Amino acid sequence: MREVLITGGGGFIGRNLAIGLLCKGFSVRCLDRVKPAWLSAGIDFIEADFTATHLLESAFQNCETVIHLASTTLPKTSNDDPEFDVSTNLIGAIRLLEASVRNHVKNFFFLSSGGTVYGIPENLPVSESHQTNPICSYGIVKLAIEKYLRLFHKLYNLNTCSIRLANPYGCYQRVDATQGAIAVFCHNAINDIPINIWGDGSVSRDFIYIDDVIDALIKLIHVNYSGNEINIGSGTPISINQILAHIESALHKKITVNYFEARNFDVPHICLDSTKAKQLLRWSPQIPIDDGIAMTIQWQKKEAATKKI
Repeated sequence: MREVLITGGGGFIGRNLAIGLLCKGFSVRCLDRVKPAWLSAGIDFIEADFTATHLLESAFQNCETVIHLASTTLPKTSNDDPEFDVSTNLIGAIRLLEASVRNHVKNFFFLSSGGTVYGIPENLPVSESHQTNPICSYGIVKLAIEKYLRLFHKLYNLNTCSIRLANPYGCYQRVDATQGAIAVFCHNAINDIPINIWGDGSVSRDFIYIDDVIDALIKLIHVNYSGNEINIGSGTPISINQILAHIESALHKKITVNYFEARNFDVPHICLDSTKAKQLLRWSPQIPIDDGIAMTIQWQKKEAATKKI
């Protein structure tokens, strides 16, 4: 039995993961609030909200692995209503864990956040042993869910792992969302739309191409490792201004940028140490930032051309 349930399977990471799992011979079941138009043959889709777990018992039947990607908040919005963040994401995750135990699920993997659980880093790159002091509700709730994964591993011998992911980007990422800087920047640059930046552009992040992310997640299924957290990132910090320079280079043109006052929930600099992933999963990122941006631009142009037909 190699049935994998992906919560949030209709989104950017979920779509890439579902395709990657199918190619590796897994049976894939996606759960999301809205059935996506792209849904591929061979994917079992359940149209439901992950927080309504009492309606979702059938989603866990015959399931070997759950990969929990879904979230109701973003770092930007989580502080506006922390109670909503807790009541949906934390309580929802606990109910998913309980359903997994009831249905004898073997593995439960949770997509945490490498950009928010650590808070403002004391040193770079940040390893899993770094202190965790989130500065937004999003990161606090992610951290709390990680602790519950550890608890369920101890109480019920459920194989659990929290993936502290860097900033993913690449094919199938929405350009009309408030998350996904590279996708939005590329789209705006292609279409000569000004790009808005909060701060002076010196903020640096760890960006990782989606194919590298999917490679790590699939390898995790095959590894007997549980009850802990793993960083998945490129290991290389890159500033927003450097991203813009890469986009200009890929498009061979100047782009218009507007700079606004910095936001207080943004961590100034973050970069993940993925040594543990390299040792345990025999994984390392393969796609450098310039190639990843070029592929993202190529995909966006192809999508735009297809929609015009």
